[in-house]
Amino acid sequence: MDRIDKILKHEKYTEYIDKIKKIEWNRELCHHDIDHFIDVCRIMYIINLENKLSFNKEMIYACGLLHDIGRWQQYQQNIPHEIASANLSEKILKECDFKQNEIFEILKAIKNHRNKENEKESLSELLYKSDKLSRACFKCSAQKQCYWSNNKKNLKMKY
Repeated sequence: MDRIDKILKHEKYTEYIDKIKKIEWNRELCHHDIDHFIDVCRIMYIINLENKLSFNKEMIYACGLLHDIGRWQQYQQNIPHEIASANLSEKILKECDFKQNEIFEILKAIKNHRNKENEKESLSELLYKSDKLSRACFKCSAQKQCYWSNNKKNLKMKY
């Protein structure tokens, strides 16, 4: 997981996480922080193993760590965060030794992580599902303010 350690230590990655943290410091709803990113990574990896999918662990973790890093651009410039995250991730992935074909697949998954209609058993579908499953709605103090419908909320522990 050397390349994942490089992402975590990358100057721009830490800068983007800090920007999100400053903007979301008083947010009552779900935060987009390192805890969320790591939860998404681990859920992706569990589903990958459970379903005998063949995704590389580092590609899974790269998706989970990078999928929301553009949130600050959404807040400040109204750029959809999936687009901003993909754009910001490309340079990080290159500088962390990911191959061009891996970068293509990771960026595709990041761009599609809000799309419910992804190709079955694709990296995009895996990221979409894991992102949703990562939220602990069952213990959230802001449930009443949340815009998610009760059908969408995770009211029981699954992963």
